[in-house]
Amino acid sequence: MVKMRNEVPGPNALKLMEERNRYVPRGISYSYPLFVKEAKGAMLTDVDDNQFIDFAGGIGVANAGHCPEQVVNAVKEQLDRYIHTNINTAMYEPYVRLAHELSDLTPGDFPKKTMFANSGAEAVENALKIARRYTKRTGIIGLECAFHGRTLMTMSLTSKYKPYKNGFGPFAPEVYRVPSAYCYRCYFGLSYPSCEMQCVKNLARFFVAETSAENIAALIVEPVQGEGGFLVPPPEYLPGLKEICSKHGIMFVADEIQSGFGRTGKMFAVEHFNVVPDLMTIAKSLAAGFPISAVTGRAEVMEACDPGEIGGTYGGNPLSCVAGLQVIDMMKKEDLPGRAAKIGSLIVHKMQELQEKYPVIGDVRGLGAMVGIELVKDLKTKEPAKELTGRLAKECFKRGLVILTAGIYSNVVRVLCPLVITDEQLNEAMVIMEDALEEVCKA
Repeated sequence: MVKMRNEVPGPNALKLMEERNRYVPRGISYSYPLFVKEAKGAMLTDVDDNQFIDFAGGIGVANAGHCPEQVVNAVKEQLDRYIHTNINTAMYEPYVRLAHELSDLTPGDFPKKTMFANSGAEAVENALKIARRYTKRTGIIGLECAFHGRTLMTMSLTSKYKPYKNGFGPFAPEVYRVPSAYCYRCYFGLSYPSCEMQCVKNLARFFVAETSAENIAALIVEPVQGEGGFLVPPPEYLPGLKEICSKHGIMFVADEIQSGFGRTGKMFAVEHFNVVPDLMTIAKSLAAGFPISAVTGRAEVMEACDPGEIGGTYGGNPLSCVAGLQVIDMMKKEDLPGRAAKIGSLIVHKMQELQEKYPVIGDVRGLGAMVGIELVKDLKTKEPAKELTGRLAKECFKRGLVILTAGIYSNVVRVLCPLVITDEQLNEAMVIMEDALEEVCKA
């Protein structure tokens, strides 16, 4: 449970902060003056022995918890065998076994193949390379409110301009953007379901006014948009987009980097919508914190690239592959997706109760344990309450709860707690959240 033994930041954290400021560039942001000494399950202990409940989970990396024992043990065993050989030089079993597991685990009753890289952004870059190679087309469509990374292509696809894109242009060419299904702030000023899914129908106009469908290689979609504000689309949205893609020979790419691996109550978020992607990008919680990402897709699409056209030095590192195999085993044996559904139900129910009491809560939305709480200054105008959201995060931190903010207006609190969190820890976190809300609403 939470134990605040010293001020935050404490003396040890202050010393480290001074050193950080001297040697680490300010472009590497931080949410809190928190330096971790130990992390286990859903708890963080800082260098001054304060214990926090973690609702950030390494930004969605710790679905299986911090330092899960079976992952740690397997990686220790692998360390004694070999650390790195490079898959392009001397191959090894863990790479092949993890590729097999992901090909079986991901949606789609057809042959699939998998390649590995190091980060989510790398997975997106490779998925789009493969889509272009397969379709022999060049155009890529992304969504408003999307986040796909900070490399040239992924930054071009990312929607939020500041801080991710400001001053870093020019961006990758032939990248297009269409409205996403942000129902609380509908781009078209409509309401669901009377909107008749105008955000899907808009694609027909797009193919006339912006570019031809025959020019588009891929449409990339986060099934639940993460950094954009934990936006959960209506059930018709993804199937509608997929139908259009299939009609025009466009690759449907599901970016499951944050929404995958049990977070939404199923192994992958697209499963809630009965949509089967042509390609899927996977990272974050795949290996419990070890750096690895994957592109899994239809075998004939993945085979479009010739030898040497995809891959990299560290892609599919043996330690990360071993960790990934253990995470998949944990997900199955402990039914962590099922646990996510229960966590999400509890949090949504509690936040909806608080919504009746605190009118700053404009919207509570989520899928499984991927929950977003959008804060506003006025329920009618929906004016974003960015400053209040920041204060709420700080008040939670002071009380021992680490939370993250998100959204194109930076006014959404997002929940990414490890799925191994106990009921006791979860209930304590909800009490802290309520106390913090009461405090910020006094001002």
